[in-house]
Amino acid sequence: MANKVKIRYQCNECGAVAPKWTGQCADCAAWNTLTEISVEDKPPISERFQPHAAGAAVIRKLDEVDLVKQPRTSTGSAEFDRSLGGGLVGGSVVLLGGDPGIGKSTLLLQVLSALAEHDGTNTLYISAEESIEQISLRAARLGLPADGLYVLAENQLENIFAAASQHTPKVLVVDSIQTVFSEALQSAPGAVAQVRECAARLVRFAKQTQTTVFLVGHVTKEGALAGPRVLEHVVDTVLYFEGDNNSRYRIIRSVKNRYGAVNELGIFAMTDKGLREVNNPSAIFLTTHDKPAPGTAILVTREGSRPLLVEVQALVDPSHGHQTRRVTVGLEQNRLSMLLAVLHRHAGIVTYDQDVFVNVVGGIRLTETAADLAILMAIMSSLRDRPLPSDLIIFGEVGLTGEIRPVQEGQERLKEAKKHGFTKAVIAAANAPRKNPGPLEIFPVTKLSQAIEVLKNLVS
Repeated sequence: MANKVKIRYQCNECGAVAPKWTGQCADCAAWNTLTEISVEDKPPISERFQPHAAGAAVIRKLDEVDLVKQPRTSTGSAEFDRSLGGGLVGGSVVLLGGDPGIGKSTLLLQVLSALAEHDGTNTLYISAEESIEQISLRAARLGLPADGLYVLAENQLENIFAAASQHTPKVLVVDSIQTVFSEALQSAPGAVAQVRECAARLVRFAKQTQTTVFLVGHVTKEGALAGPRVLEHVVDTVLYFEGDNNSRYRIIRSVKNRYGAVNELGIFAMTDKGLREVNNPSAIFLTTHDKPAPGTAILVTREGSRPLLVEVQALVDPSHGHQTRRVTVGLEQNRLSMLLAVLHRHAGIVTYDQDVFVNVVGGIRLTETAADLAILMAIMSSLRDRPLPSDLIIFGEVGLTGEIRPVQEGQERLKEAKKHGFTKAVIAAANAPRKNPGPLEIFPVTKLSQAIEVLKNLVS
């Protein structure tokens, strides 16, 4: 007996299903996002699945499971391998998102070219948006060898599977998942049902054939991947392109990785020959000044397993309006307001009549609390118009009671600072090493007032 087909309405933003159309989604409160879908009336679960069916899953103890290390294949780019957790894993599905024109297609075309040229890996690039001629022109502009690149312009999922089964690639790129559709569904490409179904079937294809699959995802104006959030849940790795299209540098951040650590960064520079990896990323986040400038402080942050030197700039200016401004770039604004309150309460320094602007140089976004002390010291430097020493690095978390709390991997941060020629460090006392690491002079502090006194002595 055939299943009865029912009409339902699904939200394009969150994927929620409603029995009838309404102007606003009841789950995410988005307006005019419900689209019509067809849903089969399936029999109860007890009729569809038998408890003792052949091939049912078996409960096992973890110590009985044979541990097999996942072999990895290098992409030819150390920075991209880092963001992937060490390289490509057979059968994994990687979702790559970013703003239009930021370099997603360029990077993947370079990766396929490197795999085909150096390792002879059989690859296939599925273009669901551009023609083969457009891809050929891009490859010629980038100077990539065209003899090992196989390209197919197709957006129907069934035809993609037919071509993949015939070509048997080890690495498959689908650009992009929002433009691929399946004939099994009646909705248009990009709809929630199409994106979810196509992604799920591509994941099954990757696991069954041990093919590494790259999915290119569109990004909304808010910076999130377009389509339902389930798209991020079904894949193994999610990578985001960060940075401004007008900037020369591109940052790839891993926000999910089932085969490696998250928050790993790959840093690239956009050139006329495509994306080139940056060997010394700390250098691009530091500004070269002719002489020390007020309002700047250098900190050592960590992104994944990599320590990075980052310059924080602050500008404190008397407010001429009825309400003071708190503007941040690369930092959460609420954190700045909290730090200014701590500065007032535990150091007696008021900024209620000042506009405060904080910027993180290089387009990087600081998410860890190790930047707290450096931000406050940059604000103090701008407020007093006294530059900090150019060979000084600062890091430490500032608590609400004015204490300076330790941060993770303090020794690694100090090694990175010493490698770049810094000779002084103001850090939390709990992060101070037992033995002084050579030419680096350590100033351990436990309170915010103590850190301010140390800096007064350094700038005097």
